[in-house]
Amino acid sequence: MMVRNIIFDLGNVILSIDTKLSEIEFARFGLTNFKRLYTLASQEEIFDRLEIGKISPDEFYQEFRQITKVNLPDRIIKNCWNALILDFRKDTIELLQKLRVKYRTFLLSNTNEIHYDFYTEKLKNDFNIDGLEELMEKAFFSHKIGMKKPHREVFDFVISEADLVPDETLFIDDNKENVAEAKKLGIHTILLRDNNLENLSIWKELL
Repeated sequence: MMVRNIIFDLGNVILSIDTKLSEIEFARFGLTNFKRLYTLASQEEIFDRLEIGKISPDEFYQEFRQITKVNLPDRIIKNCWNALILDFRKDTIELLQKLRVKYRTFLLSNTNEIHYDFYTEKLKNDFNIDGLEELMEKAFFSHKIGMKKPHREVFDFVISEADLVPDETLFIDDNKENVAEAKKLGIHTILLRDNNLENLSIWKELL
């Protein structure tokens, strides 16, 4: 396998997340069915629209109140929604910095403006890095490009925009559907199961 390009997912690949933490926080404010509304495997349509930038954070908060019938202020919804975001590991950041020297590296993330603002600030505070864009040649965020994984169109878009050869490209994600779709295009894939990107054996070969 000749790897020249590496595409990384974000959540539980580069950034540690735990959706149960948002569920716990929302429950503190009387919303006890958040798990039914949102998981990494499935979610209400409002979250999909937020992730592809079809609604703004303000519109999200308003619709969220209508759907849940819980009249929480914007600030509380935002804080509870961001609670699922944990941290960037120092070893992972250092790995990305090393890989960028030798390879063309990219990020492809299903995310949203609310989370983006939160983890971008966290990256700045913890590592003095002005956004994930500094760690990659280019970062593709679903809410900015208007499409999301696992749809074929988002992989076609990244391949075209970055001028990538699929057989020279490695894609690392923690979601089976995303990995399966990338593989259909001839991209080499790794399904990351344990949130330990820096411990993958492939780095012994590539670095």
